[in-house]
Amino acid sequence: MNVDPWKPVPMPVLDVAMETDDTVTLTLDASAHPLAFAPGQFNMLYAFGHGEAAISISGDPAHPERLVHTIRRVGKVTTPLVSAEPGTVLGVRGPFGRGWPVDEAEGSDVVVVAGGIGLAPVRPLILHLLAHRPRFTRVLVLVGARTPADLLFVEELHRWRGRFDLDVQVTVDRADDDWHGPVGVVTKLLERATFDPEHARIFTCGPEIMMRFVVQTALRRGVAPEHVWLSMERNMKCGIGLCGHCQWGPDFLCKKGPVFSWDVIGERFAMEAL
Repeated sequence: MNVDPWKPVPMPVLDVAMETDDTVTLTLDASAHPLAFAPGQFNMLYAFGHGEAAISISGDPAHPERLVHTIRRVGKVTTPLVSAEPGTVLGVRGPFGRGWPVDEAEGSDVVVVAGGIGLAPVRPLILHLLAHRPRFTRVLVLVGARTPADLLFVEELHRWRGRFDLDVQVTVDRADDDWHGPVGVVTKLLERATFDPEHARIFTCGPEIMMRFVVQTALRRGVAPEHVWLSMERNMKCGIGLCGHCQWGPDFLCKKGPVFSWDVIGERFAMEAL
């Protein structure tokens, strides 16, 4: 974390990659201020003259000198972020939050379930799993999107599917004429996936209704509640728990989360953040 967590560090945009019609991946030059981060943490990105937004880090934890964020255009701050070009300077505060418990998952089957833009927050987790592949038994990546045009990191998904030590499955809700893969919700993939429920960790991120069904499916298959983990980013404004926007029950999402296990948050999953 920066010495002053309130002060954004200026970083220029190195590269802009269009993922979908409304989503881009920005790579920032952090070589002057490398930000070591854990998979699942987030930064506050500041678009000068517009404000800042909490955005998950979607880059490789092994390369903190290149800070990567995948951003969907949804409001007054994300619009200028998505419109950034190489050379645009953005402000960065972070990293903040608690990430995925990858150390606890060593020696276990790991199932990553992502829906839509939720693939971005779990991408660092997947890269970590691949970088340390011998530490885990089975590794499964299950990805869902509304349509083929909504899929993120398409070329990377193809590369991952070519590995013999990784099981990657992708489904869409609505197919087009060029789609030859599964059609249906991502939980259908989880129902059929091969893993040992007694020795598995489920990591999921996506729309909350999707995550609810992922949890139900995992529990029904025998995965313990404390081994099902969700990313709960919502309504974060300051990143350090002072503004109160992300308070959720007794916790501030930016400090105790955004990653929580189901045994901790199950009873309040449907609660609205304040």
